[in-house]
Amino acid sequence: MGWDPARPLAPESVAGFDAVVHLAGESIVGRWTEAKKRRIRESRVQGTRNLAEGLAAARQRPRLLISASAIGYYGDRGEETLREDSPSGNGFLPEVCREWEAAVKPAANAGIRTVQMRFGLVLSRSGGALQKMLFPFRMGVGGNMGNGRQWWSWVDIDDLVGAVQHVIKTDTLRGAVNVVAPTPVRNAEFTKTLASVLSRPAILPMPAFAARLVFGQMGDELLLASQRVEPAKLMANGYAFQKPDLQRALSAILKN
Repeated sequence: MGWDPARPLAPESVAGFDAVVHLAGESIVGRWTEAKKRRIRESRVQGTRNLAEGLAAARQRPRLLISASAIGYYGDRGEETLREDSPSGNGFLPEVCREWEAAVKPAANAGIRTVQMRFGLVLSRSGGALQKMLFPFRMGVGGNMGNGRQWWSWVDIDDLVGAVQHVIKTDTLRGAVNVVAPTPVRNAEFTKTLASVLSRPAILPMPAFAARLVFGQMGDELLLASQRVEPAKLMANGYAFQKPDLQRALSAILKN
């Protein structure tokens, strides 16, 4: 079934499912013009609200609605360790994430278990941020972003899928769930490890001013922001990470 997230859903079109996993949204990669920011916000907030309202009105409602969110919820937080009960931060992404997560309320109010999965930097061979980083690193011109001290919280795609499956099977999990490996690293360590796996040097850092010049607001809120996030709920509910080590995760992705 096709679906335009900007349009309401007929309740009968989403009836009869046991669980619904909602991941749709405009890519956040690219310069954040006002038009781009509007698409990022509306595709997430309106799309999630339309789905939640359709599910709430269905005769046969699902037991569970999983909706994507992001650790962008926390904003730039320096050295602070962030768990699901940590307050939201300041900036465009925290605002979007707060509205995005609130958009599931029609489903929650109808008695559907709702989970908002706050994804970190997803490592996958088939797309995402890692794929965009590979070209300069393979050319030997990769390096730190800014001073390299900002925390990057990452997750291997296999653990992302594993976490979704774990949430489906664990009825006690609801609300926000951080989906990150239990081993966040500083940007400098991430870039050093990536270069090592590729057998390349990592000697050409991108200064903060250059990241802002090239990427604009996205540079500040994604690349230079520090988010030291802990998957507290997943660990407390017995999820065993398959790839908690960055070196091994990158090796498996890039050498297969």
